[in-house]
Amino acid sequence: MSAAAASPSTDPHIPVLLAPLLRAVAPVTGVWVDGTFGAGGYARGLIEAGADKVIGIDRDPLAHEMAASWLPEFEGRIELHRANFAEMDEIAYGVDGVVLDLGVSSMQLDLAERGFSFMKDGPLDMRMGQDGPSAADIVNTADEFDIADILYTYGEERASRRIAKAIVAARKVAPITRTLELTRIVESCLPRPKPGQSHPATRSFQALRIAVNDEYGALMQGLMAAERALKPGGLLAVVSFHSVEDRMVKRFLQARGGQSGRANRYAPEIEAETPAFKIVTRKAVGPDDDELAVNPRSRSAKLRVARRTDAPAGDIDAGQIALPQLKEDR
Repeated sequence: MSAAAASPSTDPHIPVLLAPLLRAVAPVTGVWVDGTFGAGGYARGLIEAGADKVIGIDRDPLAHEMAASWLPEFEGRIELHRANFAEMDEIAYGVDGVVLDLGVSSMQLDLAERGFSFMKDGPLDMRMGQDGPSAADIVNTADEFDIADILYTYGEERASRRIAKAIVAARKVAPITRTLELTRIVESCLPRPKPGQSHPATRSFQALRIAVNDEYGALMQGLMAAERALKPGGLLAVVSFHSVEDRMVKRFLQARGGQSGRANRYAPEIEAETPAFKIVTRKAVGPDDDELAVNPRSRSAKLRVARRTDAPAGDIDAGQIALPQLKEDR
């Protein structure tokens, strides 16, 4: 739900890649699902572009609290459900379109008390649904191997072992409960970034957030739920924010688009099936210069769009889209 900002720090309501998304799915008609509702920017954009109704889904209570003040303006046209987008086909069926905006939203990053930001001090939480184990639970109870595995698998952090070792050493002195405590630990393990490079804690915080919220599992289930929810001719539009997510979306669309091949060179050959999707955007669409100027957070965003065929909804396993898996053995 990475809602972009016209001003990165003040307005979380304009979603990333909204204009190219609306162009790619035009004309917008009928009923749409906004599976990552956030601040409601996509939902309002879809309504303004011509959608008759938008069914919003978000597991974050904050999204529902924020929407309460403005949803009455769209009575009958926007309805909001508290759920995971992986459950969308239990809420809506035979819809004209599905939009998914993956990752963490600006409104979540900007609230220090949610624990997503490595730049602001807050409790080390990161739970989108505000239930279940937190990031603090992981860093204070998981063993060193498991922490390193999470950082490497979900954050592609090459210094994962070094960071995990430092985390375990620090928690022996005192529990790690604050975001900036963890930031300082990670910073101590990595060289100071050069101008233009991301913050040293970026990958570690990303990895913990993904683990806490099972984001990759939810994405795979959500893509399959979208396939079941869409009617023939319906459109699926997905905005991702890092390479692993984008690869998963790309490979899902390839596998369900009837393309044979391998998710990677070690995976078994995937046999082509009757296509469930026809790919609309052959290459991922990124932000233009105007969007980058007002919202630097959009720099890594990628949009992919596909159209549902009349083929029956199928199934897919992790191997077909190379879903990152934590190691089960030592």
